[in-house]
Amino acid sequence: MTKIEEIKDAIVTLPDMDKSELKRWLDEIDAALFDDKIEADAASGKLDDLIAKARANFKAGRHTPL
Repeated sequence: MTKIEEIKDAIVTLPDMDKSELKRWLDEIDAALFDDKIEADAASGKLDDLIAKARANFKAGRHTPL
């Protein structure tokens, strides 16, 4: 049995409140990883073309007011 399988088996036996807490914690980790990736992509210039296109569309009036 792999570690992942062991973890999955352990999660199944958790009370619902503990599963909810675990999910919140995993969501926080996922969000932090996403934020780190966006920051790294922005710092490396990977988003520059998208930003330029978005600004051009906005200046041309191709946007929907919030």
